[in-house]
Amino acid sequence: MTLDDLRVLVAVCRAGSLSAVARDLGRTQSAVSQHIRRLEKETGTALVERHARGVVPTEAGRILWAAAAEGMAGLDGALRRLDDLVHATGGSVRVTTGATTVRHFMAEAIVAFRHRHPEVSLEFRTENSSRGCFDALAADDLDLAWITIGAPVRGVEQRTVMELPWVLAVAADDSLAARSHIEPADLAGIRHIRLPENSTSRAHFDAALAAAGVRIDRSDTSVADWDTALLLAELGLGHAVVPALPGWSVPGAEGPLRLVPVPALPALPVGWAVRRWSTLAPPARIFAEEVARSCTGRRAGQSIGSAEVADAGGSSGPAA
Repeated sequence: MTLDDLRVLVAVCRAGSLSAVARDLGRTQSAVSQHIRRLEKETGTALVERHARGVVPTEAGRILWAAAAEGMAGLDGALRRLDDLVHATGGSVRVTTGATTVRHFMAEAIVAFRHRHPEVSLEFRTENSSRGCFDALAADDLDLAWITIGAPVRGVEQRTVMELPWVLAVAADDSLAARSHIEPADLAGIRHIRLPENSTSRAHFDAALAAAGVRIDRSDTSVADWDTALLLAELGLGHAVVPALPGWSVPGAEGPLRLVPVPALPALPVGWAVRRWSTLAPPARIFAEEVARSCTGRRAGQSIGSAEVADAGGSSGPAA
């Protein structure tokens, strides 16, 4: 059993495909299969089951996959820090997050960090969901993941940085645009622009509606990110219930969009996820703290202008 065998197992279990892993690694599918067979021979049990559409880990495979992913992630981080010491480099910070997160939450912190630590490299990898960020954090040589805080995940530590109040985004000529706030019951009649079904923010929103006894029946549009939801609402294609992000800048009273607070919905917690804070390299820890300071130094929705979303009842969460 070699590290290469375990790396291939992790990649195969995550991708669910031998051929996809072979393409990613620049190897033949037969070579990838040999790694799996060697592990199965040494463990004495099947680790993956082959189906027409790919492979899935067996119970034994899931056990070894979880242990290998956690162990290799720590080992990769340690090897990278040793390489920094040997070559006297400033180190690096590798972050995984959603497509629009850098603009909304990290822009100021990146400028400040780069000014104070010009020798440290910054790398960003885009994922489509918090679940994707967790998987990337566990499988790859990454330091930090910016996520919507959710249920505990094995092998990952989460820290809330701030909490975002919910708002209803509507076109300026919509009948709800002039309201000072929206109650959850009012959402039952909206033409809903849905958040991604596999997203943690969607799960938070659905749970809040269920707790309030509210069901939205009209929903014929969905989006992959919050910014797109805003645009579609501005175009009059529906109503979007989204968290008020610190980086948003919405035109004033004469503009085409209104953001109406929904203060009764519990605020959405966002922040950092890491494999283990105690083993985080100093540059990554400093960057995480810089982002936390930048976020908590201004209230969610501060730059949204006349919509006054900062009064929606949200509050800043604890710093990472």
